[in-house]
Amino acid sequence: MPTLTSVNVAHRLAETARVNPQGLAVVTPGTRDARGQRIYNKITFSQLEADTNRIAAGLRAFGVRPGTRLVLLVKPSIDFVSLVFALFKTGAVTVLIDPGMGRPNLIQCLEEVDPEGFIAPPIVHALRLTMRRRFPRARLNVTVGRRYLWGGTTLAKLRAQPATPFQPVQTSAEDPAAIIFTTGSTGVPKGVLYRHGNFDRQVTEIRDFYNIRPGEIDLSGFPLFALFNTGMGVTTVLPEMDFTRPAEVDPRNIVEAVHDWHCTQAFGSPALWNRVAPYCEEQHLELASLRRVLSAGAPVPAHVLSRVKQLIHPAGDIHTPYGATEALPVASISAIEVLRETAAQTSQGAGTCVGRKFPGIAWKVIRISDEPIASLAQVEELPRGQTGELIVCGDVVTRQYVTRREANALHKIADGDNVWHRLGDVGYFDDQERFWFCGRKAHRVITPHETLFTIVCEAIANNHPRVYRSALVGIGPPGEQRPVLIVETWPEHQPTSASDTTQLLAEVRDLAAAHPRTRSIRNFLFHPKFPVDIRHNAKIFREQLAVWAAEQLAVK
Repeated sequence: MPTLTSVNVAHRLAETARVNPQGLAVVTPGTRDARGQRIYNKITFSQLEADTNRIAAGLRAFGVRPGTRLVLLVKPSIDFVSLVFALFKTGAVTVLIDPGMGRPNLIQCLEEVDPEGFIAPPIVHALRLTMRRRFPRARLNVTVGRRYLWGGTTLAKLRAQPATPFQPVQTSAEDPAAIIFTTGSTGVPKGVLYRHGNFDRQVTEIRDFYNIRPGEIDLSGFPLFALFNTGMGVTTVLPEMDFTRPAEVDPRNIVEAVHDWHCTQAFGSPALWNRVAPYCEEQHLELASLRRVLSAGAPVPAHVLSRVKQLIHPAGDIHTPYGATEALPVASISAIEVLRETAAQTSQGAGTCVGRKFPGIAWKVIRISDEPIASLAQVEELPRGQTGELIVCGDVVTRQYVTRREANALHKIADGDNVWHRLGDVGYFDDQERFWFCGRKAHRVITPHETLFTIVCEAIANNHPRVYRSALVGIGPPGEQRPVLIVETWPEHQPTSASDTTQLLAEVRDLAAAHPRTRSIRNFLFHPKFPVDIRHNAKIFREQLAVWAAEQLAVK
């Protein structure tokens, strides 16, 4: 048994398996029967505990030691969950990365992390062989599936270990557990070092804040949340979907899984719910078993909150946890509070209220700076109501990047034994100590006369009934930028001709001219479909839109 000082989320799985051995841990979609009914793959907590022990024993025999860096590129599945917890038990450092970030970024990030092996399906190992010189230390390779000519071992062989008691490595809160990459929404993705203490505290904070109880059933549209579920004794139901493209999910698969398993909770990006809610409305369907919906990855529009609220149990609510890869969770707000109190202010350019902080978080709004800040003594804390950049500190806040390490100076602030993280978000506190998000610091547009913030200005354009979303970008160097407001319409409201586009932009221009926050904007463009992040399909890649806008205006 682990000692009192040992910190590892895998210990939580062992405890759940002890108190609820027959409870379902993970459910995944399989084939269909002759009647078209879904057949599911299932594993109980006791089976998952035994499976992770066998795999961990196999990894140890294979040569995996505490600190070994192994890339895990396995689709969301029972195998994925088993492998992550097995790796936790060995003390290895799991490298988790979004394959949807594109091959150039993926290869670059993997090369920078310098892995000692890959756990992946055959296609990944085949590609790895073609560029083996870029991964010179990758010698501990595990194939999930059939192994061909690349050596190593297979997941099946790891599982063939005797079902004898396995003693997990004793890990402390400070020991490294994983490297998780940022989405790269404001640059090349960075590798964030997660320690065992970060993961363990995340489980506690999320469980206690949302009053999540063992035995609940979660429909997880974001696979990493399955790891929290397992640590909380909650059943994870993984729907049939491409988890790198939640904006393209087939809503029927989400509805089917919720209904089949009477899910009490669901986690998904705003893009996922923007697909599911309209479908349910059209088909007159409800998701009445859901009492708690979590949505994150980008500000969740009020229209999404309102639609989802109508679908779930009358006593249920939608919560929008706020944070970043480097610090999660930071704050949260419920749909009830948004729809009753803050949505009207958001529509008039007040920013998006992300709510109150989690108990384990300390936060400050400081004067905006693009320079490194070496120590907390150098920051200038701003009063309530004044827009600045947000910094946070706490046990869920990671302390360093292990790739792109030059970013540590720009994002970390020393404070004795503590480290504050600069989230890169700008906003302000209101008189209720809620944070109002006004945009990314890197996305602010600095003209010769003023500074414009994205979320604040975009809300004005979003009031147009045809506009789905908008993006403020700046052309030129900071201090001399020309602001451009780009709009994307709802699919059914796309312009049908050049004159229709001109009319739409004229109407958006009139909206902007009538509001003090946007009246200085002179350039407006229409874009058919914004580029978005690969993790949640919700964060707008404004850097790409800025390049596109400059090309469009140069032509004109």
